[in-house]
Amino acid sequence: MITSFDELISHVKECGKKTVSVAVAEDGAVLEAVHAAREQGIADAILVGDEEKIRAIAKGLNIDPDEYRIINEPDHTQAARTAVKLTHDGVADMYMKGLLDTKGFLKSVLDKEVGLRTGKPLSHVAVFEVEGIRQLLFLTDVAFMTYPTLEDKVHIIENTVAVCHACGIENPKVAPLAAVEVVNPKMPVTVEAAELTRMNEEGKITGCVVDGPLSLDIAIDPEAAAHKGATGRKIAGDADVLLFPDIHAGNLVYKCLVHTAKVENGCILTGTKVPVILTSRSDSFQTKVNSIALAAVVAEAMKDQN
Repeated sequence: MITSFDELISHVKECGKKTVSVAVAEDGAVLEAVHAAREQGIADAILVGDEEKIRAIAKGLNIDPDEYRIINEPDHTQAARTAVKLTHDGVADMYMKGLLDTKGFLKSVLDKEVGLRTGKPLSHVAVFEVEGIRQLLFLTDVAFMTYPTLEDKVHIIENTVAVCHACGIENPKVAPLAAVEVVNPKMPVTVEAAELTRMNEEGKITGCVVDGPLSLDIAIDPEAAAHKGATGRKIAGDADVLLFPDIHAGNLVYKCLVHTAKVENGCILTGTKVPVILTSRSDSFQTKVNSIALAAVVAEAMKDQN
């Protein structure tokens, strides 16, 4: 079981280098990240975009552009389509956003001809290594699905559990979060959490343990779980997956961790044919490298399943 990003990167090195296709690669922060990933043995990169700009930016960062395959396509829309087709056709293992707006990037992901559709809903997984917590925490969905329905939450769990399995967590514990840990008909989130638990018990959601509703403290803090008398729960301070009721709750917790705690994190978009690296320009250099490593581990697991 992988419990840190150092272990994650070591695991990738054992699997062999992957290849990431970058859409509109004339972005300094992204070039730095893919270069670091290459130097660490995580992944090579195919850079699609304005070749003149890519070479100029790379040289300014003391990166030799001749180490990379560069496909010249100055038009952003066409660059994204070319880059995503590389993953669609199996030339690359992962797809990453460069200097391109998120809407345009997602349009390429969903392209009916060359995109990465699988028929499943897409969801976002953020993986955190938090000082003081033994296991990795998988936060979902903090960036993509806004107000997931019960059916959406089933798909989010399935997508996230697949990432957990790729990280060696054979039977991840999934905590559907709420403000309280008991069912209250006046709080629909708790009702849905209980329904997800029932579906898991009936074998409709597999590959994991679901226990909800749970408050955040009971989900991640064994001492809090003991104080609240929750030691009889299937999850008592040892959750692997934190399933948020909506994007607001998830995004607030995500940003609180990033800006106030000592953490390492990485993020990918799931439910796609290959892992998709959708980082923000505000994400740190290390977050981008970690996201490439996370995508590489998932890509390896998907290869083994095919």
